[in-house]
Amino acid sequence: MTMLLHATVVAIGGRGVALVGRSSSGKSDLALRLIDRGAALVGDDYVELMVDGTQVTARAPATIAGRIEVRGIGLVEMAHLDSAPLALFVELDSDVERLPEDHFRELLGRRVPAVALGAFEASAAIKIELALKRTGLPLEDAHP
Repeated sequence: MTMLLHATVVAIGGRGVALVGRSSSGKSDLALRLIDRGAALVGDDYVELMVDGTQVTARAPATIAGRIEVRGIGLVEMAHLDSAPLALFVELDSDVERLPEDHFRELLGRRVPAVALGAFEASAAIKIELALKRTGLPLEDAHP
């Protein structure tokens, strides 16, 4: 079972983070800031999702693997991971609640923890790292 998702996915500590939002919502910009903090690119613009055991795994289609769109510069080649298990779904178009309750997104019959954030907030990358730690899933070589 697979599906395409309009998203940019990076891996932090080996765990995938899907940045989801409309065009120009800041997916690639936020991904660049996370990569600058130690994350790895999995896929930009859209990714293929598949079920791998009990989890959802993301990978870039071969036609766009290793490339990210940098607004004002163009497509840039970048080191990337072939795939990563999804651990967090970040909604960039939703209203951001001050004190949200736990939220999940169902993908391919699996529940993935979800948060809503503003992509262009200066603290957005740090908030994603904090939200990822709250999932309780193990991280490999995670940034603080």
